[in-house]
Amino acid sequence: MPNERKLSDAEPHQTHVPNGIKEPLLDSREAAAILKVHPRTLQRLVHRGQIHAVQVGKLWRFRPSALEAWMDD
Repeated sequence: MPNERKLSDAEPHQTHVPNGIKEPLLDSREAAAILKVHPRTLQRLVHRGQIHAVQVGKLWRFRPSALEAWMDD
């Protein structure tokens, strides 16, 4: 079928948020650069429950909205 999308056609690092707007998932390095902290510092914040993150296997992914929420606190 010409209108079917294969899984490989999906944009990388994309997820659907509840309201249907696509929000990119950032890796630890990208998120740490936005916050201007070391990636290890970012991991400590996650383990303390100060920043929400999604763990995919051994890797952590961050929504920009979660980083913004932490900066607003």
